[in-house]
Amino acid sequence: MKFYVASSFNNIDQVRYISEKLKSLDHIHTYDWTQNERAATLEDLKQIGQLEKDAVAEADFVVVILPGGKGSHIELGIAIGLNKKIILYSPDQSIYNFTTTSTFYHLPEVEKFIGTLDELVDNLVTM
Repeated sequence: MKFYVASSFNNIDQVRYISEKLKSLDHIHTYDWTQNERAATLEDLKQIGQLEKDAVAEADFVVVILPGGKGSHIELGIAIGLNKKIILYSPDQSIYNFTTTSTFYHLPEVEKFIGTLDELVDNLVTM
């Protein structure tokens, strides 16, 4: 299965951990944005945006690791719009905090997962 992992630069270690675990189980990572340097120009942003958009479209499922940044929320929107399987990961119950949550986190097509990264991987491989 093909996958994409969306999150913020602050979560690069978690994104890499999930990605490596899934690749070791013969899943295909559609794009590894963690290998990028931060964009320095508008042209960089355009190229990276296209690569990420294409990667979400190519993926069988999209994992969104919270807390996310603005880019990961756009990727979530693309995944919702393309009817992708979406797993929204939070290490704690903060996803249910009414003052900080997003309406889109609670759509029926968004599967919420709370737990450890290893539990998330176990869940992903049994989908």
